[in-house]
Amino acid sequence: MLSLSRSSFHSLKSSLRRNLANAVPSRLTYQTSILPNGITVASESMPGTRTATVGVWINAGSRADNPKSSGTAHFLEHLAFKGTNRRTQLNLELEIENIGSQINAYTSRENTVYYTKCLSKDLNQNVDILSDLLTRSKLSPRAIESERHVILQESDEVDKMYDEVVFDHLHAVTYKNQDLGRTILGPRELIKTINQNDLKEYITTNYKGDRMALIGVGCVDHEELVEMGKRFFGHIKKSDKPFNQSGNDLPRFYGEEIRIQDDALPTTHVALAVEGVSWSAPDFFVASVANGIIGTWDRSIGTGSSSPSPLAVTAATGGPGNTPIANSYMAYTTSYADTGLLGVYFTADKTADLSLLVDAIQKEWGRLALGNINEDEVERAKAQLKASLLLALDDSTAIAEDIGRQLVNTGYRLSPEEVFARVESITKEDVVNWANFRLRGKPIALAAVGNVKTLPSLSEITKGMHFSNK
Repeated sequence: MLSLSRSSFHSLKSSLRRNLANAVPSRLTYQTSILPNGITVASESMPGTRTATVGVWINAGSRADNPKSSGTAHFLEHLAFKGTNRRTQLNLELEIENIGSQINAYTSRENTVYYTKCLSKDLNQNVDILSDLLTRSKLSPRAIESERHVILQESDEVDKMYDEVVFDHLHAVTYKNQDLGRTILGPRELIKTINQNDLKEYITTNYKGDRMALIGVGCVDHEELVEMGKRFFGHIKKSDKPFNQSGNDLPRFYGEEIRIQDDALPTTHVALAVEGVSWSAPDFFVASVANGIIGTWDRSIGTGSSSPSPLAVTAATGGPGNTPIANSYMAYTTSYADTGLLGVYFTADKTADLSLLVDAIQKEWGRLALGNINEDEVERAKAQLKASLLLALDDSTAIAEDIGRQLVNTGYRLSPEEVFARVESITKEDVVNWANFRLRGKPIALAAVGNVKTLPSLSEITKGMHFSNK
């Protein structure tokens, strides 16, 4: 995260205000329409470009998997590029290469996304390809078996990415026996059993018009995109009844833990979490500002002792002889349609005393709840948040992602200007009230992999959530 001195953040704040109109697309260029089958078509034109990003965002991810075939959503993503009823895999690959398009897809816990970046003159052809991939995938038994091996190899690779492993474990304990607790790839034993019927059932159940958004950004004419939507996606049906991500019950957060002692790992990975904010929560941006105050730090960058973040200073100098007590830490927010996780993820050498950083994190949370922060810290965090927003909207693909994510997860889109206004209105009092509501006395969850012997017990950590001035 960007670190600003007291003298510089005021300058950045003024600069952001001056340049907002020129730095982000005008609100007037954003348009939406709803097709008869419920698909939302949204576009944002970017004058001066001859390219476009066009994609389909679907409100369905691994959370929508059948527990008995967990991993189906991700499996489908792989098979979409293995041929359709109209295009063989070879023809599909040649067609994309011949027009120079860049096509991508990904699956998250709540969304499935397919998008291309292309020349504007090829927009119609790219929307046709996207429709083919999503609605006419062949799902041949031979391709299923071939991709099964690829996905199992991918699972092996993910198992070596300990940051991902820790967060998968964190979801499993905080949302145990619930859809959000499942991994995106699914367990290996179920990857081995997913079949064509599972894949077809997932499409039939979840690929519904009212759960989809067709997004175009760049050199895009909105009315033309609407017509493409009707032509290529008009055959998709609506849900029989309005879709509710939570079903009948909101997700339940469990303050539990998982610790995996692994002496072979040189680095220990730890994630702490409280129940966080959903995408549409009224305190979503307050949570982001609070996280900005807590900050992010990495010892490889060589800073910390002069950081404006007290937690960064402690992480960098809190050990014997003013040595680091961790390798890195990151305040994070992971949001979903109806819940979220919020906390701090950190890494440390296997010989480190993990209790030192856990204690420092809780003291920092307590500092927020007790109001022991100043206006400059709040303003600095707001400036950093707005700067990161601008940096994240630097091309048509990033803007399409922002629009698509908001539309399918919340049903509406806040423009950058609206986001700026909400962030600008946040006060120190808002942050303090938020910390008392979201942190004080709340259950806490923990996931850790590595040498976890010096990690305090969960009961000790939970006690530390009752903040005091002592």
